[in-house]
Amino acid sequence: MKKKKEKNKMDMFTRKTGVPNPVDIHVGQRLRQRRSLIGISQERLADAIGITFQQIQKYERGANRVSASRLYQFSKLLGVPVSFFFERFGESEAEKNQGAALYGLSDSIQESFEDRHNAMGEDIFNKKETLDLLKIYYSVKDEKDRNSMAAVLKTMAASLTDS
Repeated sequence: MKKKKEKNKMDMFTRKTGVPNPVDIHVGQRLRQRRSLIGISQERLADAIGITFQQIQKYERGANRVSASRLYQFSKLLGVPVSFFFERFGESEAEKNQGAALYGLSDSIQESFEDRHNAMGEDIFNKKETLDLLKIYYSVKDEKDRNSMAAVLKTMAASLTDS
């Protein structure tokens, strides 16, 4: 029994042919999130590193692993520590949802998203439109203006869901 448990722990580190490793997928998602939030295209990032934009696409999908030296380059260019790419890997959905308040993304403990996935099974926090909305929101420098903008959105959403 002990060997089986050890094998299960090691499953996340083994790679089956054609199947991206969960760690590589997570690192790629974090790369895409950060790149999108600061408004850098795949092409610009690739040029800065000296690779093709197709390689950036493969990294972001988790199809190719990001080497330690490349991860270091990304961290410097994107203004985050290397640990950023691994943050929250392996957490349960409940822990991730609770983390929003802890990371300062909300003013108080909020009702969590019980199902963060859309009808197609995609995590809404990895969607381009979600990242675009966050980028727009945080481009407003004044906190009172951001709060007003959030209140307008909440009112609009409530009126649209009530109909």
